[in-house]
Amino acid sequence: MTDTGFPRLTAGVPGCGGAFKLTPEDFEVEELPAYLPSGEGTHLYLWVEKRGRDTREVVRALATALGVREDDIGSAGMKDRQAVTRQWLSVPANAEARLPEFALDGVRVLEAKRHGNKLRTGHLKGNRFRLRLRGVKDLEAARESFSRLAAQGVPNYFGEQRFGRAGDNADLGRMLLLGQRLPKRPDRFQRKLYLSAFQSRLFNQALAARLTAGTFATALLGDVLRKEETGGLFVCEAPDVDGPRVASFEVSPAGPMFGPKMTASKGEVAEFEARLLAEAGVTLSDFQRGGDETEGTRRPYRVRLGAAELTVEGEDALLTFELPRGAYATEVLHELLKDG
Repeated sequence: MTDTGFPRLTAGVPGCGGAFKLTPEDFEVEELPAYLPSGEGTHLYLWVEKRGRDTREVVRALATALGVREDDIGSAGMKDRQAVTRQWLSVPANAEARLPEFALDGVRVLEAKRHGNKLRTGHLKGNRFRLRLRGVKDLEAARESFSRLAAQGVPNYFGEQRFGRAGDNADLGRMLLLGQRLPKRPDRFQRKLYLSAFQSRLFNQALAARLTAGTFATALLGDVLRKEETGGLFVCEAPDVDGPRVASFEVSPAGPMFGPKMTASKGEVAEFEARLLAEAGVTLSDFQRGGDETEGTRRPYRVRLGAAELTVEGEDALLTFELPRGAYATEVLHELLKDG
């Protein structure tokens, strides 16, 4: 199941029309770090701006210029190629003297500062986005969809980029879990990518079913609910008690990222999730074959759209907003454009 055809929270609002990402400057992303470098330590944090480059390209070029392994370079998350992005990367501080040798078209190091630990995946609060929709046909439709997302939350689908240019990452991940031979032996990065893509596809299917059923923001008996502030998980045993907490965004229903350590749901919710696995032709025990990559977790079905603002420049709409880590800005666009 690809992104095309997913049910949308704003399905009752017409698509606003318009073109997106005609230039990298149409899509600006800036990390909201979980912490800032202290100024001391054995790692050097680099605040990097890039245009037309993905994070892996920058990591490879840095490793070559600094004479370190790619694994020695840390990042909190991957950033799009066709965008202007700013993010922190960490490198071993003993390579600082070679930093002037680093040069890559479209990439600038804006700041360098030491810190005590290597930057790890997930070490960020979220991302701030600034997107330009060009030639919008129906500005009122754009405003209405955007305001509904700000009020009700954004469906937390994994974006199409999760599934690879050919769209086959999830199929390859399923093959790995079933112990089948892939057409080409994956490296460690690809293996992680394929396995997470399969988990992500199952999550997207679960979210699509909740939107179709109208239970996207409803506490169901047996649901796993996630606390907004702490990320803590618990099973809903009293929907009449937890329903108002969902309505106030204190907690949200959390869907399955299948694996042996995933917090289990109960009752009809558990039966629904078991059907998802059966339809995919896998069992929960198959995820043990993925090792550390498929331990399992829960992902909220919705996320807050923070600091949301829509402004108009001629025929263009400028959208600025914040999303927590792991959420996709492209899903906001799909809600406005109704193109997927």
